[in-house]
Amino acid sequence: MAKSYGTVSAEQELKMSGLAFVQGLASGALPLNTIARTLGYDVTEAEHGRVVVTLVPTDAHLNPAGTVHGGLTATLLDSCMGLAVQSTLEAGTSQTTLEFKISLVRPITPDTGSIRAEGRVLNCGRRVGTAEGRVTDAKGRLLAHGTTTCLIFSA
Repeated sequence: MAKSYGTVSAEQELKMSGLAFVQGLASGALPLNTIARTLGYDVTEAEHGRVVVTLVPTDAHLNPAGTVHGGLTATLLDSCMGLAVQSTLEAGTSQTTLEFKISLVRPITPDTGSIRAEGRVLNCGRRVGTAEGRVTDAKGRLLAHGTTTCLIFSA
């Protein structure tokens, strides 16, 4: 199914479980958010507590030093980890990032090819969820990793 580029209202999203919402993003049944479309990343896998986003870096993602800007890597990790937490939530519940930390291990360039950011929930309670994420290349080499703490709230 081709990816959708419309919008989902907050009311529509609140009626869905977090897993149904994230699986809708991965399948293309629901539109990706504006930042995903702007940066060119895609939600490609979603299951309870685990989400994968992918991107092929281009010259548009480079910093002045000629490598992919660390902010892009941070966005990929923030997205996959936050969506992993979202995938565990019931309808009418949402989450937002309280804090996250990342470590950039290897430089990323357009020559790196497709990269994959995988987020996995570590723990999810009534008010706080935590997750970890890893960015790898097609050979499985670690490029970056991180952790997040998300606030869970009734929307």
